[in-house]
Amino acid sequence: MERIWLGLGSNLGDSPALIRRATELLGEHCDELRSSGLWRSRARYNTEQPDFVNAVLTGFCEHGPAELLGLIHEIEASLGRDRASAPPKGARTIDIDILLYGERIVTQEELIIPHPGMRERKFVLLPLIELDAGLKDPVSGRLFLEYLAQLPPQGIYPLGQGIYDAPCP
Repeated sequence: MERIWLGLGSNLGDSPALIRRATELLGEHCDELRSSGLWRSRARYNTEQPDFVNAVLTGFCEHGPAELLGLIHEIEASLGRDRASAPPKGARTIDIDILLYGERIVTQEELIIPHPGMRERKFVLLPLIELDAGLKDPVSGRLFLEYLAQLPPQGIYPLGQGIYDAPCP
């Protein structure tokens, strides 16, 4: 089994409940699953939509990366996500991304690991670092904390607090 890191986001419906339910469903297939706290973030790319609630999970998985991606798509669909009709970067009930899969580097048409956008997104990096401040990028060997320190404010804060871009842990 390899350690995996998953990013979760939601901005339609009861987002905290959807993230909790996705975590429960993933827990049926992953061992020792741990979750960051919930973070609220402003929508990026397509900004005319509600704020997102985000979290990062880590645990161990026996499924290979492609099989895990298939399972993730099944869980997303069970929680109301319709990938075929939703606009890219648009509002969604749940989005689950494979951020890291052990030290593997995967480049396939449907799957790139490490996730290509994670180094530029505070809504990924803050909860990721909350779980492991010493985690390194398998491509560059740099700490993800270093990427975070280089990013401008992006409007993210722990859920329940009104301060955007909370300081790094």
